Amino acid sequence: MSTGTRPALARLVRFAPRVAVATVAALALSACGGGSDKTESKPSGEATASKSAAFPVTVDHKYGSTTIDAEPKKIVTLGLSDQDAVLALGIKPVGAVDWFKETPYGKWPWTKDKWGSTKPQIVGERDEYNIEKIAALKPDLVIAQYSGMKKEQYDTLSKFTKVVAQPKDLPDYGASWQVMTRQIGKSLGKTAETEKLITDIDARFKAVRDKHPEFATKTIAVADSFEAGKYSAFTKTDPKAIFFNELGFKLKPEIDTLAKPGWNVAELSAEKLNVLDVDRLVWVTSSTEANERIKAEPLYKKLKVNQEKRDLFVPYQNPDIGAAFSFNTVLSIPYAIDEVEPLISAIK
Repeated sequence: MSTGTRPALARLVRFAPRVAVATVAALALSACGGGSDKTESKPSGEATASKSAAFPVTVDHKYGSTTIDAEPKKIVTLGLSDQDAVLALGIKPVGAVDWFKETPYGKWPWTKDKWGSTKPQIVGERDEYNIEKIAALKPDLVIAQYSGMKKEQYDTLSKFTKVVAQPKDLPDYGASWQVMTRQIGKSLGKTAETEKLITDIDARFKAVRDKHPEFATKTIAVADSFEAGKYSAFTKTDPKAIFFNELGFKLKPEIDTLAKPGWNVAELSAEKLNVLDVDRLVWVTSSTEANERIKAEPLYKKLKVNQEKRDLFVPYQNPDIGAAFSFNTVLSIPYAIDEVEPLISAIK
């Protein structure tokens, strides 16, 4: 990505080849029966969006603002975790992106009931979108919050549908779950329902902080290791760090200073592992082999957090604990809290 930002689990995604934007735009407009160069052009879809007291609504975002005139019925989500908030608000997206070779329906325990037997069309991977597939779905609205959508892509999509890009004045993948959820809720004309979702999640976090006031006295870091000798620590803008911060823990500012500008992860060599010598260290990894490799690293063995057994290894999947706090959405957070609280509170 041009920003250098690395969203969680990005290493498992293979990029699809980029299609020339000019060609895609022509195909997209043809598929939708025409369009205009204006961002606010009305989409052509099989279903006509109904009028609602909440509309029209104007949503500001990275590339300007988008006015949605009527309640959208067919929605495509292009953010890696955007589908969760849409599902939580009672709408099943007709299209979504694939995060890391796991389709967004039927897999995650926090969304199974929401999707049911419905399967959205997969319209891309990470920030590589298949514009032709999106156009064929004839969406009323495209949402891209936890994304790195480029202006070029935004302009192309805006020729045939409404598009709400990532939040303004924040780095890509750097907005909090609250900000992104509010953007989505406003776009769908469901502001009241959205605030209820956020309030309920905030209450869940507060309940944990009240139950464990000792968390507030502890520093924490969240890390991963993709290959031998290479380690990653997540900055304060990463969903995983945000999750543990909201549980009550203090983050370590030094990790942010070690990250490249615009990145949500600091890349560390074994010689830099001392930055992870915190009160609580959470490793989120993809295999037991990775766990054993980390534990066998001689310089890691010297850290007090390891010697005093204050480190915690959790999997991304099976069970889907790491995935839950990597998504860090209004749907995944309750699951993550239920799974993580007993594990992290057991460390003395």
